Amino acid sequence: MPVDQPTPAADEGPRLPGDDAGAAGAAGAVGNSGSAVAAGGAGLVGEAGAAGLAGAADEAGDGGSAGGTGAAGLADEAVDGGLACGGLAGATSPAGDSGSAGDSGSAGDGLGGGGSSGHGLGGGRSSADGRGRRLLHTSDLIAWRLTGGPVATDWSHALKSGYDARVGEWPGEVLDALGVPSAWLPAVEPPTTEVGTVCAAAARETGLPVGCAVRLGMTDGCAGQIATGAVRPGQFVGVLGTTYVLKGVTRELVVDPAGALYSHRHPDGWWLPGGASNTGGEALADVPAGRLAALDRAAAARGPASVVAYTLRREGERFPFVSGEARGFLLGTPADDADRHRAALEGVAFLERLAIERVRELGVAVEGPLWAAGGGSRSPVWTRIRATALGMPLRVADHAETAFGAALLAASGSLHPDLAASAAAMVRTGRDIEPDETERAALDASYAAFTAALRERGWLR
Repeated sequence: MPVDQPTPAADEGPRLPGDDAGAAGAAGAVGNSGSAVAAGGAGLVGEAGAAGLAGAADEAGDGGSAGGTGAAGLADEAVDGGLACGGLAGATSPAGDSGSAGDSGSAGDGLGGGGSSGHGLGGGRSSADGRGRRLLHTSDLIAWRLTGGPVATDWSHALKSGYDARVGEWPGEVLDALGVPSAWLPAVEPPTTEVGTVCAAAARETGLPVGCAVRLGMTDGCAGQIATGAVRPGQFVGVLGTTYVLKGVTRELVVDPAGALYSHRHPDGWWLPGGASNTGGEALADVPAGRLAALDRAAAARGPASVVAYTLRREGERFPFVSGEARGFLLGTPADDADRHRAALEGVAFLERLAIERVRELGVAVEGPLWAAGGGSRSPVWTRIRATALGMPLRVADHAETAFGAALLAASGSLHPDLAASAAAMVRTGRDIEPDETERAALDASYAAFTAALRERGWLR
């Protein structure tokens, strides 16, 4: 089943400056009135902090954060309305952000968990009669602790446990086969739905005011996308961290026959298609951090590279094309270190262009500018190369942290009427980086060589 974070292998690579390593459980506080907290991301709107939420997250059985991606815990409901957590009933698949083509739910459905895998709830079978038991995502446990009782889950976290966001129901046949009683499953509501208020016990533990509204959040990957301000149809964000991730908003569900793209449900009923590559900032893994700035300057001074690189450092690619046979390559011999570095920067930019073209081939409108986030977007040289390769301005997001996305969700329906209004009021414009037209022709030629090489190897069709 797809998850929103890079694979474990991806996390072994270098974390670029500015990478958001935190999960949506971090608290982001905004404003001082209209108090609300987003349980799925613990984003706070109000005066109080959120000390103590981490302790509640630890009780989920895996020590995860409030916005963890879909881990499901099995809780026994106590007589007094409290709860005691057993071990995890299941955890997310280690397949990575978008997994393999076979992990994307039912064939061709475009959803990332509404299919037959059911990994998020695996292991639900029990010798006990199961009375008083509930399956909880980490965020559900946080909301329980905040409100003093069980609440509905959001359809973002539920997607990772097999919930079909298209038809709005749990996959009964799959859960029956896994031995998961329907009575264990939470009701599912859209993110930003108010599900209760902070109770006295939670107020004492966290410092939040009694009566503070508790609203449903989203997974950390979705919260990170929302934090950039890409919340309306046609808006997309390219996240260049250890790996490259493209996420956006569409009015209709996008179906990718190759399975490279899958969709979450937008809080307002639209869709959030996205895909994650195995390529990205990891392309610079061999470069000492202390040399990056100097190499960037040298790469900018020399102009377009004389060679073409596909900077994949592992076996197989998952987006924008799916191939277990894919391997990195270098066409030509670099003149020097600056030429090699420039080729690596361009190679990732070419992958981003291929990703945008793939999305457009599926009938999706991608409006400019493309929002840019992640550690790689902190490099002005790399961002300019990306803009030039795309022929589209890039808008570097000022705040792409998942905690800020959670705060936007918490503000929706409290400080502002909906998510679009929250983003319009709270997200800064960001910096626009324009393409360098003097380098456009050279990058177009290198991109043509890049895609031709992928096709010759049989990886791109």
